[in-house]
Parts: sequence; structure tokens; C-alpha cells
Amino acid sequence: MSDQEQEHHSTEQELRQHRVEKMERIRARGDEPFKYLFERSATIGAANTALEALEQGADPETHPELPGQAIAGRITALRDQGKSYWIDLRDESGKIQVFFGKAQVGDEVFETLKDLDIGDFIGVQGPIKRTRRGEITVWAESYGILTKSLRAAAAKFHGLKDVETRYRQRYLDMVANPEVLDTFKKRIQVVSVMREWLTARGYLEVETPMLHPIPGGATARPFITHHNTYDCDLYLRIAPELYLKKLIVGGFDKVFEINRCFRNEGVDTRHNPEFTTMELYEAYQDYMGLMEETEDMLTHIIERVTGGSTFEYQGHSISVSRPWKRITLFDAIREYAGIDLESTRDRDEAAQRAKSAGVDVDASMGYGRIVDEVMSAKVQPHLIQPTFLYDYPIELSPLAKKKRGNPALTERFQPFIARLEVGNAFSELNDPVDQYERFMDQVRLREAGDDEAQYLDDDFISALEVGMPPTAGLGIGIDRLAMIVTDSASIREVIFFPQLRTV
Repeated sequence: MSDQEQEHHSTEQELRQHRVEKMERIRARGDEPFKYLFERSATIGAANTALEALEQGADPETHPELPGQAIAGRITALRDQGKSYWIDLRDESGKIQVFFGKAQVGDEVFETLKDLDIGDFIGVQGPIKRTRRGEITVWAESYGILTKSLRAAAAKFHGLKDVETRYRQRYLDMVANPEVLDTFKKRIQVVSVMREWLTARGYLEVETPMLHPIPGGATARPFITHHNTYDCDLYLRIAPELYLKKLIVGGFDKVFEINRCFRNEGVDTRHNPEFTTMELYEAYQDYMGLMEETEDMLTHIIERVTGGSTFEYQGHSISVSRPWKRITLFDAIREYAGIDLESTRDRDEAAQRAKSAGVDVDASMGYGRIVDEVMSAKVQPHLIQPTFLYDYPIELSPLAKKKRGNPALTERFQPFIARLEVGNAFSELNDPVDQYERFMDQVRLREAGDDEAQYLDDDFISALEVGMPPTAGLGIGIDRLAMIVTDSASIREVIFFPQLRTV
């Protein structure tokens, strides 16, 4: 039975002990199994690219080679063929094969290869060329152990599938499933391209507090913590909105923040208690102008990250070619739910119409929550292609300005892609009297049992009384946008360390 087969049939503890013994043998011959440094001449990806460039225009009967390369990475496969070893080596940039011939490295060095395991990091020196089968290969002349892997995970290196293990031990997930690393690189690119787009248009990146004396800026339940020195409760932020608008009051024209937010609410494929958003605020702008900017920004990001205007998401071909569909919220409810919720403001009548469309409504829901529930159940499942819903009832938007010509609505929009709500935007309410009345409506909802209703924030009212210019604001869910560009069905696939139940 080979070493790999023995590992497969042994317990994890026995495997670890076997590797520890190898580590001790390495030390006994005067080598250090946990090195401080290895100077690479190139990454694996760069070495592969360099050889391919060298081959351009070369005679196909010849085999150009890169002499004297020094590369390093983790062993992902190891094949002992008696007088030779074939090893697959991987770093962040890619994979390459390494050939160890006894005749090339000598008997003494060749014997030490028996102390290598899948998972070890090694550095290798030697020329790079193709084998007769055409595979790019390092023809090793020397090597060194860089890090000895003590925890055996041979099976995991050939495809870790258990979801719980993947999320709890993301490092194993990325080692075993290289495509996961690519997913997170795309997520990183989303943020990078977004920041580039914003700064190129004059937005200034700022930072606001994560600990709030009053949870505000969104309708959500907060996490509560306690400050010992001040002996007071504080809240992890549910949104940075109110602080960012205070900066507009203070004199900034365009600001944005890419931030972590925390909401003490349900966990599912679209929600994680800790998540990342981008929020921006632009003075002298309204929601229609910001809708144009949002369409431009999201199209730009998606095209840059996916490589084109059309991409696949969960079996659907989605195009971000402009212009995107735009439809009012109530028109969308009429189209997809077959009911009219705009012609009534009566809570009970709205509840009856929602039930007639097959939507569950409970006694705690006010008119606004009923409208939102119908949208989620009957409209959102149809919003596969990029779509803006706009003009929301005032009950759902305590921080948005009333719609010009219809005070029962607010100037608010939300972009949807692939059934996912990816953002939220308003013409921001800058009337302090109106804002105070809206806050008091939220206080009454909270007193009636709605634990997601917003609190009264006196300091924010004071800021508005100083004066905030006409302003439009937008929030984008980074995690959901990352889901879309990586074809991920769950938000946990695009968060490095998602929140899981304690075991």
C-alpha cells in the first residue's frame, strides 16, 4: 500500500504522528522544516507565462526552456515512480509539475523526498520546459522543504465538498478547491473597481464609527455591546447613513464609505449578520440622476469583473447592456402579483388584497410591511434581468424625500439583478421637521411591537437643522454583487468567514 493509501485508511491522529516523525527526521539531518525565507525568481503563473512567451514562434519540434528558475508552492499531488518523483506544486497564481530524477538530484537528495507529503511547501530550482506530453514542468536540480504540513488532509486536497467544513475551515476550502480562491479574487476586484470608479468621479472615501449610541440609518435589529469606561450600551452599526449625511451637512459634496455593517436578524442564502456595503452621498443630486450613475457604475463593475456585458448566473443568461428596465414598485406589483395596492392606504384592505394574491400577512404588519412582503414574494422572483424598482410608499422609507406631486410616495429606488436586491437609494430627506415626524412614526411602530423600526436620533435632527443641501444617497451590497459576478448561490460562498452556529 502506498503512503497516500495508508493516509486514507489511518486516523487523523495517526497521520499527524506520521508527519511529525518525518519532521523530526528532517531536523535530524540538519535541515529546518519551517524556513524563514525563500527567494523566488517568479511565481508559478509568471513562470508558465514566460515559457509560453518563449515558445511563440519557436520550431514545434524544439523544446525551449527557461534556465535556472526558483519557484515555490504547496504540494497538491505526489507520485513516486521508483527512480523519479512527480509533484504538482501550486501557489496563488497557478499550478506546475515538478520532476525529480534520481540521476539529476543524486541519491542522497532523492532519498529525502520520502519525507515529503501532500500539503508541504517546498522551493525548487531548475529549468522549466515541457514534457513529451506537453506539460510545463520544472526539471528539479535542487529543492528545500519550506514548511512541513503536520495535519493530513489528503482527501480534502482532491475536492473538499462538506459545506460545513468548507465554511468553518476556509483555509482548507481554498487549498482543496482552487476555484474558491478565484471567487474571492473576483470579490476583491469588485471592491477595487468600485473604488476606482468612485474616486475617478470625485467621491472622497471616508470612515465613520462602527459603535453607535443609537442604531440608525436602516430598519433592522442591532447587536448590542457595552462600553466599560463610559458604562453605557452601544450598538454595532446597522448602516453608516446618518454619519455620512452629517459630513454632507459639514461641507463635503461627494463622500463614500466601504464598510462592515451588523444586523441581528435571520441567516439565509442572501443574509449574513456581518456584511459589507458601499454607501455614497452626493450633494445637489436627486434619485433619478443617481439612478443613471448607479446603472453606469454597476454595468462598469460587472463588465470589468466578468469580462463582458453578458454572464451566467445560476442557469440564467443575464445582460447588463444599457438601458436597464425601470418600473415603479406599484406597477410591478400590478404586473406580477395581479393586485392593486396603490389605490388604498387602508391597512386591512391592503392585507385582504395581499392574501388574495397568496401572500401571508400577520397582524403585526402595517401597510408598508404588507407592500414589502408582496414585493418580496411576488415581484422579486421575476427580476432576473437588471431592473430598477422606484417610488416606494412613505411607510417603507423614513429617510427619503416625498415624491414630488405625490406625498404618499418617496423618491426611492432599488436595483435588482438575478432576483437579488443589490442596492437602495433615495433623494435624501433634508427637511428636519418632516424627518422628526417620520422618526416619531417609527417610534410608534416600535412601541407597537416592530423591533426593526428606527429610533429617534436627536443629533441627526440637529444636523439637518443646520442645513443639508439637496442630496441623493445610495447603498450597494458588496456581498450580493460578489454573488452575482461569481455565480454563487449563497452569500456564504463570497464571505471568507461567514457566521455559523457555535458548535
